[in-house]
Amino acid sequence: MVPPPLPAVAPVTAEVRLAYVLRHFRAAYAQVPAVSIGYAGMQPQVEIAAVEHDFFACIAPYPSEPNWREWHGQLMPFFFDASPDTALLELLPGSRARINADVVSAAFYLLSGWQEFFSEERDQHGRFPYAASVQARYGFVAVPVVNYYFDILKTAVEHVTGQVLKPRRWANGVTWAAFITHDIDNLRSAWKQPAKAALQRGNLLGFGQQLWRHLTQKDAWDNLELVQQTVAEYGAKSTFFFLPEHRKSANGTPNADYRYHQLDKSIDTLLQAGAEVALHGSIGTAIDEEQLLHEAVKIYRSEHTAQGLRFHYLSWEPRITPNLIDELTSAYDSTLGFAEHYGFRNSYCLPFQPFNFRTGKAYDFLEIPLNVMDTTLHHPRYLQLAPDEILPALTPMFQEIERFGGVCTVLWHNENFDPANQHNGPEQFRAIMEYLRGRDVAFVNGQDILFRQETVRSRR
Repeated sequence: MVPPPLPAVAPVTAEVRLAYVLRHFRAAYAQVPAVSIGYAGMQPQVEIAAVEHDFFACIAPYPSEPNWREWHGQLMPFFFDASPDTALLELLPGSRARINADVVSAAFYLLSGWQEFFSEERDQHGRFPYAASVQARYGFVAVPVVNYYFDILKTAVEHVTGQVLKPRRWANGVTWAAFITHDIDNLRSAWKQPAKAALQRGNLLGFGQQLWRHLTQKDAWDNLELVQQTVAEYGAKSTFFFLPEHRKSANGTPNADYRYHQLDKSIDTLLQAGAEVALHGSIGTAIDEEQLLHEAVKIYRSEHTAQGLRFHYLSWEPRITPNLIDELTSAYDSTLGFAEHYGFRNSYCLPFQPFNFRTGKAYDFLEIPLNVMDTTLHHPRYLQLAPDEILPALTPMFQEIERFGGVCTVLWHNENFDPANQHNGPEQFRAIMEYLRGRDVAFVNGQDILFRQETVRSRR
């Protein structure tokens, strides 16, 4: 698909990049002391090497190939690095430090989503494809590179101030968090695939049995309470994203196979059990303000439902969608992950405020990045991991999030709690939950994350 035309954008000056990046750097650590960070002309205490280029004055989606440097045993890509043979960090006398790569510009490039905003690449669903990303091109999708850039800045600030910086803690002083979510696309369709398979084999009896079960028994995917109870076994709480639209989109892509207004009793049961309910915007709402508002009114029905959002099919048009979310005054979104691969779409493992290219400032809403989706792990067009390969594949990513005190967002559809699914089903979900609980993670929901963020803002 072809993206909409580029809108008018504000100049992205060095001051704009510094303000956006340092806003998130200071939010990532507790009690960051007053210290000047900038380029040489500003005479800062922590000097960032300025690279002579006009990249941010143009609309090219990709910078020059990064240099690779080692930081604390990890080989990292550094964009905008003109002096790869010099030491990455120089700790200078007189309470000064110099970083010999432009980590501010590199962090801005990744965190702002510059590549997808200016790229013309879109897939059949209108999404910026993983294959077109620098994460795919240079192989660092499962590494939160921006957090490593911040770690370099942290080390420089510690030298300058003599004060040790610690990542902000989660509930009860826990070092990292997990956000367990479920997109509710289907509640009535578990019978269709086995019925279709029986019909294709000419097994009319088998087809008839599946149809009879459908007509007389509860569908295997009508399992919202089971999902909630399974998550609760681990001391966690679920966030359910519901689709208000049951009609197919204009291009034939399915939305919900249920009618949301018929779920009042089930939703009340979830809310009473401590679950969170939020909006799963249907196909087209990522670019349609009127339809998005119409659906939000249905979901945000009381003080008990969360002002949270995730778009169906992870739809996201970077030139339109963030503006719609901001105008909706939705408190948080959790769409930004690659459908094709687990990891970090913006190379960052903490919630952040997306960049508004029209104004040159951060949006008001909070983005809680999506790190792993069940469909990604076993799908003909995505990864095809064997069941016993899933947790080992994800573990290095989990370790990175834990290292930087981030939040791990997991999406597991209710239909994949069906015991018939042996690929990316309940057993694989339980393995992930066992790992997370075993690492003393804080299980949080969207409201918990928002409260923490508001607390951070009030203390800055």
